[in-house]
Amino acid sequence: MPISPRAPRLANFLEKDTFAFMGGMSTSGSLTTWFRDRFAQAEVESEKSGGENAYAILAKEAAESPAGAKGLIALPYFEGERTPLQDPAAKGVLFGLNLKHTRGDIYRAILEGLGYALKDGTRTLQKRNRIKIESLRVSGGGSQSDAAMQITADIFNLPAQRPHTHETSALGAAIDAAVGLKLHPDFDSAIRDMTRVANTFEPIPRNRDLYHELYERVYRKLYRRLKPIYSDIRAITGYPAL
Repeated sequence: MPISPRAPRLANFLEKDTFAFMGGMSTSGSLTTWFRDRFAQAEVESEKSGGENAYAILAKEAAESPAGAKGLIALPYFEGERTPLQDPAAKGVLFGLNLKHTRGDIYRAILEGLGYALKDGTRTLQKRNRIKIESLRVSGGGSQSDAAMQITADIFNLPAQRPHTHETSALGAAIDAAVGLKLHPDFDSAIRDMTRVANTFEPIPRNRDLYHELYERVYRKLYRRLKPIYSDIRAITGYPAL
């Protein structure tokens, strides 16, 4: 990640001239798990008996929905939000629902909402630290979904790379250990030897343009306009209880 010379003075990370920029979302994997457990119960039971993975079925349905999920926008703030909102009162929203929307449309809107939220946090880190991002490495359970990977590439307008293993926390620990035990002379050598990109998803221009408009003109406006009334829900109903 190239860093502007005007960036604030930063402490080194694992070695000289390396830095870690951190942001956190309150819900991501927990949100897709919530959706699966409540709206794909038959598929979950079938999976227990040797059937197809329930997430894979939902991902296929999401892939059949067009970019923009037929006009459906999700705010994924189901447990408040951390970076960049720092707002524990934020709520989840499905905006634009109509009777023609399918389960696949809703799941796609959630994946897109998570992508928008990640872009929100990343853009804040970029502005505050004057860094430039040239490509993405996507790990974790969500990286196993081609639909989620393509959505991420399109929303960020950047290549989204899937590592050969999605358990990158464990892999990072192994790289640290390899350098510490002198199995590799430095981190660059260990990373070259122990990691590789399995797939790269390039942005699709028509989707990129659509997502840019939805992010700027709908997604970001929704939170700002709803924020004044978020706290009224709990004040009136007592839910969600803290």
